[in-house]
Amino acid sequence: MTVEYAPRGLVGVLTPQANTTVEPEFAMLWPPGIAMLNARMTSSKPTIIARLLDYLAELPSAAAQFANAPIDALAFACTGASYYAGVAEEDALVARMQDALGIPVITAALAVRDAFHAVGAERIGLVSPYPDDLTGAAVDYWTARGFEVAAVSRGAMADGSFHPIYAMTAQGAAAALAALPAGRVQAVAMLGTGMPTLGPILGQPFLGEAPVTSCMHALAWRSVCAVTKQAPEAENFLAWVRGEGWGARYRERMAAKAA
Repeated sequence: MTVEYAPRGLVGVLTPQANTTVEPEFAMLWPPGIAMLNARMTSSKPTIIARLLDYLAELPSAAAQFANAPIDALAFACTGASYYAGVAEEDALVARMQDALGIPVITAALAVRDAFHAVGAERIGLVSPYPDDLTGAAVDYWTARGFEVAAVSRGAMADGSFHPIYAMTAQGAAAALAALPAGRVQAVAMLGTGMPTLGPILGQPFLGEAPVTSCMHALAWRSVCAVTKQAPEAENFLAWVRGEGWGARYRERMAAKAA
């Protein structure tokens, strides 16, 4: 079954409750014929770690918000939960949900993993918007996934704002990306679905020869592969890195914002 505005595929997206980046970036990343439904994941827990773990634990009930909408894939737009839960718990939950729903279930972390695999990267660089504890959990996660984390660059969090990660600027993310040493890594991931990364990727799609992606960028690419039944391969991933298709939409949106 198709719907009017999604003849090529409909993606159900689960977004953390205060995230201000997921919907705007996805709106620019989706190619024509693919659309999304968004649902918010909520938690009343007082700490970021507890909230992130709530999001992952409550993923099945959050997905139930889509009821019988004909979604073709489910995208979990949160990486911090994967880092704290760990590889085994994430993989087990994804497998259970795919069995229950009968559609691909893609976490942002697994989408980045697939991007690294597509280009054969083993030594990776990370741009982290996170505090020390979550950055450490991210490094441990990627190491457990079999990658060598060869370099980490930290973005400047916006202290005193409504949320120190979601209030980061694209300029700050771009500066953190530029600070990574070229030549040491085979691919780069800009972490966090709340950090704005599309402008930085367009401005520096490769660090030396290493392709640059982000959690949102990779999640959109991997979701499109899933709903259009394309294999996640280097050719289609690198087209996304170069901004083919979505780059024009981004520039048009930014030009309208500045007008």
